[in-house]
Amino acid sequence: MTNIKDLAKMAGVSVTTVSRVLNNHPYVREDKRNAVLEAINRSNYQPNINAVHLSTGKSFLVGVVVPYIDHPYFALLIKGMASEALENNYKLVLFQTNYLETREIEALQMLKQKQIDALIICSRKCSWSTIEAYLLYGPIILCEDTRGKRVSSTFVDHYKSFMIALEHLYQKGHRKIGYCIGRKSGTNSRQRELAFKDFVENYHLPYEPAYIFEHCTHFEDGEQVIERIQQMSNPPSALLVTSDEVAAGIVTCAQNRNISIPGDLALLGFNNQPIAKMMNITTIEIPLVDIGRKLFLQGINISKEAAYQEIPVTLIERETV
Repeated sequence: MTNIKDLAKMAGVSVTTVSRVLNNHPYVREDKRNAVLEAINRSNYQPNINAVHLSTGKSFLVGVVVPYIDHPYFALLIKGMASEALENNYKLVLFQTNYLETREIEALQMLKQKQIDALIICSRKCSWSTIEAYLLYGPIILCEDTRGKRVSSTFVDHYKSFMIALEHLYQKGHRKIGYCIGRKSGTNSRQRELAFKDFVENYHLPYEPAYIFEHCTHFEDGEQVIERIQQMSNPPSALLVTSDEVAAGIVTCAQNRNISIPGDLALLGFNNQPIAKMMNITTIEIPLVDIGRKLFLQGINISKEAAYQEIPVTLIERETV
Protein backbone atom coordinates (compact mmCIF):
# COMPACT_ATOMS: atom_id res chain seq x y z
CA MET A 1 0.00 0.00 0.00
CA THR A 2 1.15 3.52 -0.82
CA ASN A 3 2.34 5.55 2.17
CA ILE A 4 3.30 9.19 2.71
CA LYS A 5 6.95 8.56 1.82
CA ASP A 6 5.88 7.02 -1.50
CA LEU A 7 3.70 10.05 -2.24
CA ALA A 8 6.57 12.41 -1.46
CA LYS A 9 8.87 10.53 -3.86
CA MET A 10 6.25 10.48 -6.64
CA ALA A 11 5.49 14.20 -6.25
CA GLY A 12 9.12 15.26 -5.80
CA VAL A 13 8.41 17.00 -2.51
CA SER A 14 9.18 16.46 1.18
CA VAL A 15 7.15 14.25 3.52
CA THR A 16 6.25 17.42 5.45
CA THR A 17 4.69 18.93 2.33
CA VAL A 18 2.62 15.79 1.72
CA SER A 19 1.43 15.88 5.35
CA ARG A 20 0.42 19.53 4.99
CA VAL A 21 -1.57 18.80 1.82
CA LEU A 22 -3.34 15.85 3.46
CA ASN A 23 -4.29 18.06 6.42
CA ASN A 24 -5.42 20.99 4.23
CA HIS A 25 -2.65 23.25 5.53
CA PRO A 26 -3.01 26.69 3.85
CA TYR A 27 0.70 27.44 3.45
CA VAL A 28 1.66 25.15 0.57
CA ARG A 29 2.75 26.40 -2.85
CA GLU A 30 0.14 25.72 -5.50
CA ASP A 31 2.49 23.75 -7.78
CA LYS A 32 3.55 21.48 -4.92
CA ARG A 33 -0.05 20.99 -3.77
CA ASN A 34 -1.05 19.99 -7.32
CA ALA A 35 1.88 17.59 -7.56
CA VAL A 36 0.85 15.87 -4.34
CA LEU A 37 -2.81 15.69 -5.37
CA GLU A 38 -1.80 14.16 -8.70
CA ALA A 39 0.32 11.55 -6.89
CA ILE A 40 -2.63 10.75 -4.59
CA ASN A 41 -4.89 10.31 -7.60
CA ARG A 42 -2.40 8.12 -9.54
CA SER A 43 -1.63 5.86 -6.59
CA ASN A 44 -5.24 5.66 -5.29
CA TYR A 45 -3.79 6.54 -1.89
CA GLN A 46 -6.00 5.90 1.15
CA PRO A 47 -5.01 7.30 4.55
CA ASN A 48 -4.49 4.84 7.39
CA ILE A 49 -7.40 5.74 9.65
CA ASN A 50 -5.83 4.07 12.67
CA ALA A 51 -2.69 6.17 12.19
CA VAL A 52 -4.81 9.33 11.87
CA HIS A 53 -6.65 8.48 15.08
CA LEU A 54 -3.36 7.77 16.81
CA SER A 55 -1.96 11.14 15.78
CA THR A 56 -5.07 13.12 16.75
CA GLY A 57 -5.86 11.14 19.90
CA LYS A 58 -9.47 10.77 18.72
CA SER A 59 -11.49 7.99 17.12
CA PHE A 60 -14.44 10.26 16.26
CA LEU A 61 -16.67 7.48 17.59
CA VAL A 62 -19.11 7.88 20.48
CA GLY A 63 -20.58 4.81 22.18
CA VAL A 64 -24.28 4.71 23.05
CA VAL A 65 -25.64 2.13 25.51
CA VAL A 66 -29.35 1.29 25.24
CA PRO A 67 -31.23 -1.72 26.60
CA TYR A 68 -33.32 -2.02 23.40
CA ILE A 69 -32.69 -0.42 20.02
CA ASP A 70 -36.24 -1.06 18.75
CA HIS A 71 -38.08 0.72 21.61
CA PRO A 72 -39.53 4.12 20.56
CA TYR A 73 -38.17 5.86 23.69
CA PHE A 74 -34.58 4.90 22.96
CA ALA A 75 -35.03 5.23 19.20
CA LEU A 76 -35.92 8.92 19.65
CA LEU A 77 -32.89 9.50 21.90
CA ILE A 78 -30.67 7.88 19.26
CA LYS A 79 -32.29 10.03 16.57
CA GLY A 80 -31.18 13.19 18.40
CA MET A 81 -27.66 11.85 18.94
CA ALA A 82 -27.32 10.72 15.33
CA SER A 83 -28.32 14.18 14.11
CA GLU A 84 -25.62 15.87 16.22
CA ALA A 85 -23.06 13.20 15.30
CA LEU A 86 -23.62 13.99 11.62
CA GLU A 87 -23.24 17.72 12.25
CA ASN A 88 -19.95 17.18 14.10
CA ASN A 89 -18.42 14.48 11.85
CA TYR A 90 -18.72 11.73 14.44
CA LYS A 91 -20.19 8.24 14.20
CA LEU A 92 -22.19 6.33 16.80
CA VAL A 93 -21.35 2.86 18.10
CA LEU A 94 -24.52 1.27 19.50
CA PHE A 95 -24.51 -1.26 22.32
CA GLN A 96 -27.78 -3.10 22.95
CA THR A 97 -27.49 -4.58 26.44
CA ASN A 98 -30.93 -6.06 27.20
CA TYR A 99 -30.02 -4.86 30.72
CA LEU A 100 -27.17 -7.37 30.96
CA GLU A 101 -24.38 -5.91 33.08
CA THR A 102 -21.68 -7.79 31.15
CA ARG A 103 -22.65 -6.03 27.91
CA GLU A 104 -22.59 -2.65 29.61
CA ILE A 105 -19.10 -3.40 30.90
CA GLU A 106 -18.02 -4.30 27.33
CA ALA A 107 -18.93 -0.73 26.31
CA LEU A 108 -17.04 0.69 29.30
CA GLN A 109 -14.02 -1.41 28.31
CA MET A 110 -14.07 0.12 24.81
CA LEU A 111 -13.85 3.55 26.45
CA LYS A 112 -10.94 2.35 28.57
CA GLN A 113 -9.15 1.02 25.47
CA LYS A 114 -9.66 4.35 23.64
CA GLN A 115 -11.75 2.72 20.92
CA ILE A 116 -14.42 5.36 21.50
CA ASP A 117 -14.05 8.99 22.60
CA ALA A 118 -17.04 9.05 24.98
CA LEU A 119 -19.81 6.79 26.25
CA ILE A 120 -23.46 7.76 26.65
CA ILE A 121 -25.53 5.41 28.82
CA CYS A 122 -29.24 5.93 28.23
CA SER A 123 -30.39 3.44 30.87
CA ARG A 124 -27.87 1.65 33.06
CA LYS A 125 -27.61 -1.66 34.82
CA CYS A 126 -24.15 -1.18 36.37
CA SER A 127 -23.72 0.14 39.89
CA TRP A 128 -22.32 3.58 40.65
CA SER A 129 -19.06 2.06 41.85
CA THR A 130 -18.57 0.39 38.46
CA ILE A 131 -19.32 3.60 36.55
CA GLU A 132 -16.97 5.63 38.74
CA ALA A 133 -14.13 3.15 38.17
CA TYR A 134 -14.14 4.04 34.46
CA LEU A 135 -14.30 7.83 34.77
CA LEU A 136 -10.51 8.05 34.42
CA TYR A 137 -10.67 6.80 30.84
CA GLY A 138 -12.98 9.33 29.19
CA PRO A 139 -16.34 11.12 29.37
CA ILE A 140 -19.32 9.06 30.55
CA ILE A 141 -22.69 10.77 30.15
CA LEU A 142 -25.91 9.50 31.72
CA CYS A 143 -29.58 10.09 30.93
CA GLU A 144 -30.57 10.29 34.59
CA ASP A 145 -30.28 12.75 37.46
CA THR A 146 -26.61 12.64 38.53
CA ARG A 147 -26.53 15.80 40.62
CA GLY A 148 -24.04 15.28 43.42
CA LYS A 149 -22.05 12.77 41.36
CA ARG A 150 -18.96 13.33 39.20
CA VAL A 151 -20.82 12.29 36.04
CA SER A 152 -22.41 14.69 33.55
CA SER A 153 -26.03 14.16 32.55
CA THR A 154 -29.04 15.42 30.66
CA PHE A 155 -32.15 14.29 32.50
CA VAL A 156 -35.80 14.68 33.37
CA ASP A 157 -36.77 14.97 37.03
CA HIS A 158 -39.02 11.91 37.13
CA TYR A 159 -40.16 12.59 40.68
CA LYS A 160 -41.40 16.01 39.59
CA SER A 161 -42.97 14.80 36.32
CA PHE A 162 -44.77 11.93 38.08
CA MET A 163 -46.12 14.33 40.68
CA ILE A 164 -47.43 16.64 37.93
CA ALA A 165 -49.27 13.69 36.36
CA LEU A 166 -50.67 12.44 39.68
CA GLU A 167 -51.90 15.92 40.65
CA HIS A 168 -53.66 16.20 37.27
CA LEU A 169 -55.52 12.93 37.82
CA TYR A 170 -56.42 13.96 41.38
CA GLN A 171 -57.83 17.29 40.17
CA LYS A 172 -59.94 15.33 37.67
CA GLY A 173 -61.54 13.50 40.59
CA HIS A 174 -59.55 10.25 40.66
CA ARG A 175 -58.70 8.69 44.02
CA LYS A 176 -57.87 5.11 42.94
CA ILE A 177 -54.73 5.71 40.91
CA GLY A 178 -52.12 3.19 39.81
CA TYR A 179 -49.19 3.16 37.41
CA CYS A 180 -47.41 0.99 34.84
CA ILE A 181 -43.63 0.70 34.85
CA GLY A 182 -40.99 -1.10 32.81
CA ARG A 183 -38.73 -2.21 35.68
CA LYS A 184 -38.75 -1.23 39.34
CA SER A 185 -34.96 -1.42 39.77
CA GLY A 186 -34.05 1.56 37.55
CA THR A 187 -33.03 4.92 39.00
CA ASN A 188 -35.89 6.74 37.24
CA SER A 189 -38.36 4.08 38.41
CA ARG A 190 -37.31 4.54 42.01
CA GLN A 191 -37.94 8.28 41.72
CA ARG A 192 -41.41 7.57 40.33
CA GLU A 193 -42.14 5.12 43.13
CA LEU A 194 -41.08 7.70 45.72
CA ALA A 195 -43.34 10.31 44.12
CA PHE A 196 -46.27 7.88 44.16
CA LYS A 197 -45.78 7.01 47.84
CA ASP A 198 -45.47 10.69 48.80
CA PHE A 199 -48.58 11.52 46.78
CA VAL A 200 -50.85 8.93 48.42
CA GLU A 201 -49.50 9.92 51.83
CA ASN A 202 -50.07 13.64 51.21
CA TYR A 203 -53.67 13.05 50.17
CA HIS A 204 -54.34 10.30 52.76
CA LEU A 205 -55.11 7.77 50.04
CA PRO A 206 -54.65 4.00 50.49
CA TYR A 207 -51.45 2.54 49.05
CA GLU A 208 -52.45 -0.38 46.83
CA PRO A 209 -49.48 -2.51 45.62
CA ALA A 210 -51.86 -4.28 43.20
CA TYR A 211 -52.25 -0.97 41.34
CA ILE A 212 -48.59 -1.07 40.30
CA PHE A 213 -48.01 -2.97 37.04
CA GLU A 214 -44.44 -4.04 36.22
CA HIS A 215 -42.82 -5.25 32.98
CA CYS A 216 -44.83 -2.83 30.86
CA THR A 217 -42.52 -1.95 27.98
CA HIS A 218 -44.20 -2.69 24.64
CA PHE A 219 -47.59 -2.19 22.97
CA GLU A 220 -48.68 -5.80 23.58
CA ASP A 221 -48.08 -5.41 27.35
CA GLY A 222 -51.25 -3.32 27.46
CA GLU A 223 -53.31 -6.50 27.18
CA GLN A 224 -51.93 -8.03 30.39
CA VAL A 225 -52.71 -4.76 32.22
CA ILE A 226 -56.36 -4.92 31.12
CA GLU A 227 -56.58 -8.62 32.02
CA ARG A 228 -55.32 -7.95 35.54
CA ILE A 229 -57.68 -5.00 36.00
CA GLN A 230 -60.67 -7.09 34.91
CA GLN A 231 -59.84 -9.65 37.59
CA MET A 232 -59.87 -7.04 40.38
CA SER A 233 -62.88 -6.52 42.64
CA ASN A 234 -61.74 -2.94 43.30
CA PRO A 235 -59.79 -1.81 40.21
CA PRO A 236 -58.05 1.56 39.78
CA SER A 237 -59.99 4.31 38.03
CA ALA A 238 -56.85 5.84 36.49
CA LEU A 239 -53.34 4.80 35.49
CA LEU A 240 -50.10 6.61 34.82
CA VAL A 241 -48.39 4.71 32.01
CA THR A 242 -44.68 5.44 31.67
CA SER A 243 -44.71 4.61 27.95
CA ASP A 244 -47.16 5.98 25.37
CA GLU A 245 -46.72 2.74 23.46
CA VAL A 246 -48.06 0.72 26.40
CA ALA A 247 -50.85 3.27 26.88
CA ALA A 248 -51.83 2.76 23.23
CA GLY A 249 -51.91 -0.99 23.83
CA ILE A 250 -54.19 -0.49 26.84
CA VAL A 251 -56.54 1.75 24.81
CA THR A 252 -56.70 -0.79 21.97
CA CYS A 253 -57.38 -3.74 24.27
CA ALA A 254 -59.96 -1.77 26.25
CA GLN A 255 -61.87 -0.94 23.06
CA ASN A 256 -61.93 -4.63 22.10
CA ARG A 257 -63.38 -5.51 25.53
CA ASN A 258 -65.92 -2.69 25.70
CA ILE A 259 -64.08 -0.84 28.47
CA SER A 260 -64.65 2.89 28.23
CA ILE A 261 -61.58 5.17 28.13
CA PRO A 262 -61.71 7.47 30.11
CA GLY A 263 -65.14 6.54 31.52
CA ASP A 264 -64.10 3.25 33.13
CA LEU A 265 -60.36 3.85 33.13
CA ALA A 266 -58.46 7.11 32.62
CA LEU A 267 -54.95 6.95 31.15
CA LEU A 268 -52.07 9.40 31.26
CA GLY A 269 -49.00 8.43 29.21
CA PHE A 270 -45.44 9.68 28.99
CA ASN A 271 -43.13 10.97 26.22
CA ASN A 272 -45.73 12.31 23.70
CA GLN A 273 -44.67 9.83 21.04
CA PRO A 274 -46.39 9.93 17.63
CA ILE A 275 -48.74 7.10 18.65
CA ALA A 276 -50.05 9.26 21.52
CA LYS A 277 -50.90 12.03 19.07
CA MET A 278 -52.62 9.58 16.69
CA MET A 279 -54.72 8.00 19.47
CA ASN A 280 -55.45 11.21 21.41
CA ILE A 281 -53.74 10.00 24.58
CA THR A 282 -53.20 12.53 27.36
CA THR A 283 -49.48 12.50 28.10
CA ILE A 284 -46.46 14.15 29.65
CA GLU A 285 -44.29 15.43 26.81
CA ILE A 286 -40.60 14.63 27.20
CA PRO A 287 -38.50 16.06 24.30
CA LEU A 288 -36.47 12.89 23.68
CA VAL A 289 -34.84 14.00 20.43
CA ASP A 290 -33.61 17.20 22.07
CA ILE A 291 -32.34 15.22 25.06
CA GLY A 292 -30.42 12.97 22.67
CA ARG A 293 -28.79 16.00 21.06
CA LYS A 294 -27.71 17.41 24.41
CA LEU A 295 -26.36 14.07 25.62
CA PHE A 296 -24.17 13.80 22.52
CA LEU A 297 -22.83 17.35 22.83
CA GLN A 298 -21.96 16.71 26.48
CA GLY A 299 -19.98 13.69 25.31
CA ILE A 300 -17.79 15.54 22.81
CA ASN A 301 -17.46 18.85 24.68
CA ILE A 302 -14.88 17.74 27.20
CA SER A 303 -15.05 19.49 30.55
CA LYS A 304 -13.23 18.77 33.79
CA GLU A 305 -16.34 19.63 35.78
CA ALA A 306 -19.52 17.54 35.65
CA ALA A 307 -22.46 19.35 34.04
CA TYR A 308 -26.13 18.68 34.72
CA GLN A 309 -28.96 19.70 32.36
CA GLU A 310 -32.51 19.26 33.61
CA ILE A 311 -35.10 19.17 30.82
CA PRO A 312 -38.60 20.50 31.64
CA VAL A 313 -41.71 18.48 30.77
CA THR A 314 -45.16 19.58 29.57
CA LEU A 315 -48.60 18.10 30.23
CA ILE A 316 -50.51 17.55 26.96
CA GLU A 317 -54.25 17.21 27.56
CA ARG A 318 -56.18 15.05 25.10
CA GLU A 319 -59.06 12.57 25.44
CA THR A 320 -57.98 9.75 27.79
CA VAL A 321 -58.40 11.60 31.11
